Amino acid sequence: MAIFKGAGVAIVTPMKDNGEINYEVLGALIEDQIAGHTDAIIICGTSGEAPTLEDDEHLEAIRYTVEKTAGRIPVIAGTGSNNTAHAIMMSKEAQQLGADGCLLVAPYYNKATQNGLFQHFSAIAGAIDIPCVLYNVPSRTGSNILPETAVRLAKEVDNIVAIKEASGNISQVAKLAALGDGVIDIYSGNDDQIVPICSLGGIGVISVLSNVAPKETHDMVAYCLANRYDEARKLQFKSLDLVNALFCEVNPIPVKAALCMQGYAVGRPRLPLTEMEPAHQEVLRKAMIEFGCL
Repeated sequence: MAIFKGAGVAIVTPMKDNGEINYEVLGALIEDQIAGHTDAIIICGTSGEAPTLEDDEHLEAIRYTVEKTAGRIPVIAGTGSNNTAHAIMMSKEAQQLGADGCLLVAPYYNKATQNGLFQHFSAIAGAIDIPCVLYNVPSRTGSNILPETAVRLAKEVDNIVAIKEASGNISQVAKLAALGDGVIDIYSGNDDQIVPICSLGGIGVISVLSNVAPKETHDMVAYCLANRYDEARKLQFKSLDLVNALFCEVNPIPVKAALCMQGYAVGRPRLPLTEMEPAHQEVLRKAMIEFGCL
């Protein structure tokens, strides 16, 4: 059974001026996401700046999100690492804290073979009981979880149930769906490919766009799942300029700027990420106005 169907928000981690996590603002974001019909909260992923969170901060953010969400929608915790032992430790802690699932990014920098990926993910999932979502994002990791590997993992490891597919390669997603034949749930990891991936059998998106447009992102997937693709396409087309603006600099730089424009004091990203360039901010502002979320 799917952890969720629909639009899960890859939520940002708000920061105070001194760099500490701003839990008051995180709470406001969670409440507004739930009010906007978001179907799941994904905490401490790429958009949540997981690489620059210390372990205690990372785990406290998971704990707070589970407590604040209070079972209203699922919470999926980003616990992946290129260090298998560290990912196991973080995933065990997330389970203890009440997370409904774990998001496991492919190992980055050390670039495992397909056999290494199989053993890495198997070891993590085997250490916990909650469902695991693989996260394939070769542009960041330098490592591509091939369809054959993802399907093998889903077939051989009971709690590997889904994949966030952000390869950008629709042909690869089609092959994954064909080989998987329903054994692995597919979530789009790219906001400009929600409708195409749902048309191939995907059941939702883990979304950056949802941070600033939760209802529209939810509705886009809901239309797909109801086979109302004409309406889904209209929202996909409408969102394209905004999605492009949200990725004109590396995520989550633009989405944090966008949330600040909406009045959320999410603060600056942590170094090595920097504030958005002024010229790009104007492009983003214009796209938000045209979309209707500013």
